[in-house]
Amino acid sequence: MRKQNRLRTAAALLAAVLLYPGQAMAISAQKAILMDGQTGRVLYEKQADDRSLVASTTKIMTALLVCERCNPLEQIRIPKEAVGVEGSSMYLREGEVLTVQELLYGLMLSSGNDAAVALAIHCSGSIEAFAHAMNAKARALGLRNTHFENPHGLDHDDHYSTARDLAVLAAYAMENPFFAQTVGTRSVTVGERFLTNHNKLLWQVEGAEGIKTGFTRAAGRILVSSAKRQGRRLICVTIDDSNDWVDHKNFYDRGFSAYTSTELVQAGQSLGILSVFGGVEETVEVLSAADFSYAMAAGEQVGFRLSVKEFAYAPVVAGAEAGYAYVCVDGRAVGKVPVVFAKTVEQTKPDNKSFWDKLFGGRL
Repeated sequence: MRKQNRLRTAAALLAAVLLYPGQAMAISAQKAILMDGQTGRVLYEKQADDRSLVASTTKIMTALLVCERCNPLEQIRIPKEAVGVEGSSMYLREGEVLTVQELLYGLMLSSGNDAAVALAIHCSGSIEAFAHAMNAKARALGLRNTHFENPHGLDHDDHYSTARDLAVLAAYAMENPFFAQTVGTRSVTVGERFLTNHNKLLWQVEGAEGIKTGFTRAAGRILVSSAKRQGRRLICVTIDDSNDWVDHKNFYDRGFSAYTSTELVQAGQSLGILSVFGGVEETVEVLSAADFSYAMAAGEQVGFRLSVKEFAYAPVVAGAEAGYAYVCVDGRAVGKVPVVFAKTVEQTKPDNKSFWDKLFGGRL
């Protein structure tokens, strides 16, 4: 156990050094991750795959499903099951009518557990059916260490996620304009209610886009956030972090400065040469069929490794798929792009001369 703890500590220190060369970073979180939202590159992690209670950050999945399945202008009559739900609330009243969008504000700005129940029942008919949909979506997104029992995040032994899974979920959710607009709203009036976003980063951090806070005594303070600068988005997750606002601010300031989104491959770029068998030419270039960008730190080296057949049989058609090229940073594959043939290579013309023509040159 001591050896395992030492290994975890060493891994955390190494991640800090890799993220900020020459300047390690101390954080208060027990578990954390900083991820490039577009490329998926992990810039920092600390026990990012340890399962944890996730409190109200559960509502990221709740809001995402509602945004994907419901019209924001749909009206919902509040059922009695959504009134007086334990924990944080937007104080719904049975029978009142609100739109999906208004309830989403109550869900993501005020962290209303009552709003979560109302939306879940509207969307799926019951809490149980909605939780099933949440888990199906988690599987579809590849969230291997996530399971939901409810739409609000009140503690349950079988309700958990990880820093990594929450980051992947948040990055995906932020691609939904309906979701992004909701979580980025600082304050809004819903009927007689004035709702203010609990996410202080919206006022404190350049480019902050919001997402979700969470807290229970058992889970501690949890924060999932997003920030965008010069077209580049970073996602940060901290779990059980008593100093989360400061940690997130430091992560963004240093993460944006230490790494730059760089186009490593352009569509049409030559990535290698492939031999051609039976063609009028012996080789053909292969070109990238797509662009590829990645978050890069100073001094990192880029390379390519082709994953194609040893040779191609003629005829070869320009633009036809030839295989893939793996993009490598400091020798490690970080992505792949499809490659295509640069030009057409025809077959060699068949030799129709008879045996006697070849032997005597056509003369007897």
